Amino acid sequence: MKIAVIGTGYVGLVTGTCFAESGNDVVCVDKLAEKIANLEQGIIPIYEPGLAELVHRNHRDGRLRFTTSLPEAIADAELIFIAVGTPQGEHGGADLRGIWAVGEEIAKVLDEPKTIVIKSTVPVGTNAELARRMALTTDVPFDVASNPEFLKEGAAIDDFNKPDRVVVGVRREEVGEQLHALYEPFLRTDRPFLIMTPESAEMTKYVANCLLATKISFINEMANLCESYNADINEVRRGIGHDQRIGFSFLFPGVGYGGSCFPKDIRAVIHMAQSRGLPARMMEAVDQVNEAQKDVLVHKVMEHFGDDVRGKTVAIWGLAFKPRTDDIREAPALVLIDALLAAGASLRIHDPEALANVKAIYGDKLTYCDRPYGALEQADALAIATEWNEFRNPDFEVMARLLRHPVIFDGRNLYDPARMAALGFTYHGIGRAKVTPEECATTTTDGPAETTR
Repeated sequence: MKIAVIGTGYVGLVTGTCFAESGNDVVCVDKLAEKIANLEQGIIPIYEPGLAELVHRNHRDGRLRFTTSLPEAIADAELIFIAVGTPQGEHGGADLRGIWAVGEEIAKVLDEPKTIVIKSTVPVGTNAELARRMALTTDVPFDVASNPEFLKEGAAIDDFNKPDRVVVGVRREEVGEQLHALYEPFLRTDRPFLIMTPESAEMTKYVANCLLATKISFINEMANLCESYNADINEVRRGIGHDQRIGFSFLFPGVGYGGSCFPKDIRAVIHMAQSRGLPARMMEAVDQVNEAQKDVLVHKVMEHFGDDVRGKTVAIWGLAFKPRTDDIREAPALVLIDALLAAGASLRIHDPEALANVKAIYGDKLTYCDRPYGALEQADALAIATEWNEFRNPDFEVMARLLRHPVIFDGRNLYDPARMAALGFTYHGIGRAKVTPEECATTTTDGPAETTR
């Protein structure tokens, strides 16, 4: 098929590239000339494993093109995907100005029937409103479908190519058949293609993210309770996870969720409920628990050093909101950085991909280290905010040698408290029972933390 994708952000670029990889003719359009020029040269604006290789190959083979001209992009397109940003607005709801602007521009140049597909995350009713607005500008027949994305940053290519399910919202059966034909190469393992109303499709995206975020906030609140009673959340997690009604997914405690999806979408649902006069008590609690959880490492550092934080040097491993991405939006590490800087501490930071993005915010306020061990040199403690794989099995002898004091604040529970105590570290995890060296032999270990969206 001939496809136009409007917006070359995370969703748009991954969507366009994966459609091109399956043999379609794709044109991606963005209003930022510098971004398009960089993409033409193979410079990718985001870090996503495997994406650069796919962009390069499909651009080289002519299946993937880039332009700043929307009329050029949609001229021959059968399907037009809208994948522009819908950031959080002033009152918590999604800012849809980008959607309306793109819809109006499409309507002005529409010269034959086409299908417009909303890929952006939008509140319920956006599909209908976009169709209404476009109909005011054009008499050319068109369809507006909804096709929410369920991509995890850091695993987006695999998620797109092997989806759990594909959800589309349509008003005509023919549009559903058109989209099914497009997605058929990705559904060869009998994954479901779910056709519903646009309103249900729009709501499905929000409900999915709300439930996943709820599980994260739930386990974090339980972890804090466990710690106060000297219980171990990882033992408790095993005790509940084998119940098939509960499972293990998204039940790994930490310093809270971040990124571009969960925080924004939970607040959008709260706004949607309030706009209809309905309570959103659970989602409000989920958001409040998560924001408070981002301060957990801050409190642990402050409690450990007392009034002596000023002048101390703290190393931080992990800045992105999750591993395998350079995305720092709503990242818990930024809360830790802000609090420690305000308390007068010096910070030496490392992340495999997100250093440049953090430097763009903090400039020379921080010391940026290309290697994790470099961040530890002459530091009084280490704080871990992101569970990159390379942090899971470090050389603890080297760490103890580089640190002024063998103190670790582990916001992702990467290490076993018993082992850390045996190695002479003062170890602070999330919801972990305190372990003394004498207890090491009887303390069990736990598996790795899960990567969440």
